[in-house]
Amino acid sequence: MPTDCISYQESGYFSKLMVDYLNQKPELGQFYNHFPSIENFEKQIREKQQNFAGDAKRETLVEALEKQYEGFAISGATRKNIADLTNQDTFTITTGHQLNLFTGPLYFLYKIVSVINLTKELRAAYPDYNFVPVYWMATEDHDFEEINHFSFKRKKIHWNTESTGPVGRLPTDGLDKVLDAFALELGPGKNAGTLKELFRESYLNHATLADATRFLANALFGEEGLVIVDGDDRKLKKLFIPFAKEELLHRTSFEKVSQTIKDLKQYDIQVNPREINLFYIEDHIRERIVFENGKYKVNTTTLEFSEQEILDELENSPEKFSPNVILRPLYQEIILPNLCYIGGGGEIAYWLELKEMFDFHQITFPMLLLRNSVLLVSGKQEAKADKLQLRWQDLFAKQTDLVHAKTIELSAFNLDFSEQKAFLHQQFEKLGQIASQTHQSFTGAVKAQEAKQLKGLENLEKKLLKAEKKKYQEELSRITSLQEELFPNQGLQERQLNFSEFYLESGNMLIATLLEQLQPLTQDFSIVKL
Repeated sequence: MPTDCISYQESGYFSKLMVDYLNQKPELGQFYNHFPSIENFEKQIREKQQNFAGDAKRETLVEALEKQYEGFAISGATRKNIADLTNQDTFTITTGHQLNLFTGPLYFLYKIVSVINLTKELRAAYPDYNFVPVYWMATEDHDFEEINHFSFKRKKIHWNTESTGPVGRLPTDGLDKVLDAFALELGPGKNAGTLKELFRESYLNHATLADATRFLANALFGEEGLVIVDGDDRKLKKLFIPFAKEELLHRTSFEKVSQTIKDLKQYDIQVNPREINLFYIEDHIRERIVFENGKYKVNTTTLEFSEQEILDELENSPEKFSPNVILRPLYQEIILPNLCYIGGGGEIAYWLELKEMFDFHQITFPMLLLRNSVLLVSGKQEAKADKLQLRWQDLFAKQTDLVHAKTIELSAFNLDFSEQKAFLHQQFEKLGQIASQTHQSFTGAVKAQEAKQLKGLENLEKKLLKAEKKKYQEELSRITSLQEELFPNQGLQERQLNFSEFYLESGNMLIATLLEQLQPLTQDFSIVKL
């Protein structure tokens, strides 16, 4: 079996900003607090303790969570973790994700496993403290097109409905038809039956997408003590009032994040701030708040407020004010005793834009940890890779590069004509010396002939490579076929496939294996055999 590993930096799947962050380039130091390592958590704990002093916020958080969990059967571990949040020595490790239908892509699982496993490592390293794994549901998002489907065996299972407001409040009407379509694809069998029942209990027995997602995540990870937070909550929004007021009156986040973006100019920027980074939400509305002609207006509606009216609205109905992608991290860190946020490359990239805004508000900036990335392989696929003498690094390469490299490796010939080109160049250097002693017309002829013959050699080199590819077509086809199995559409498996595809074969061992094998503080792709 292949025994090599491949780092995130070498994989080719992460941006320059992420590679430089993982390599802890000094010039990026101003954009984050402490780099995630077990040793650095001691500093982060001390800072968060000072910044999150007092019991009021903790009590509000626990009251809100107890309300959110009403009617849900939860594990003793989760119940204890919620209660422990009132303790000044309890801290959270958090990830967030959209309310994708039936979890969406595989990396939903990897985010939560990363959070759970990091809390376990921290409990071992810092036994005087308690650490709670948190999944923050993005219930206030409104980009329904991103979450209304999932893929199963290269087919899209789609929920045909419409949504105009926060997706968490969306009724689960019509998901019985989705289950029917999914059940046909699943077929018979014990694991197929488990998946059908899990979908049924999650989506057909709960009235809103938020409740359905809470049930699903709790069913998958509740025994590990996962705590699920819905930020669309009046109690929690009350804690955010002073910061929303600052945003409405002074546009601070726009100023601070815009400056940081200028400082990050050598990198591709993930998100850009608006002048006001708040939405106004109701059940069927989530629209930007804009300031025009001395009035605060709700975009695309007739709603408008004077300054005093919108401040009164904020005070009386804080649940109607929703932070966008710029302010949501601040909201999260205000209400949670959080030490670390775990996210994908794109998420960590936009968090790096926010440090100066956090400093202005005097809120401790969390450590930023790239979630585990995983390649799931079957025993059969592993055996194929071994037989084809492939390293994992080979399989992560672009397919054209992989085919080129393996053709060179398989060929009995040297497919690189560099030696012949060097010899040719030497011969024309001698001719050039002769040419320099005669008429310049001959010099031009020599140079033209050299270029022509070099071009001829290059063409022969390409034709030989093409001929060798045809000769080894069968073996190369097996190589590309395996790569396409592991990297669907020549992309990362974790971004395209749904967990149900693997659960169908492995059952409960899927999550058990991930929990056992993933190490959140490593910087290597995890190759997990199922």
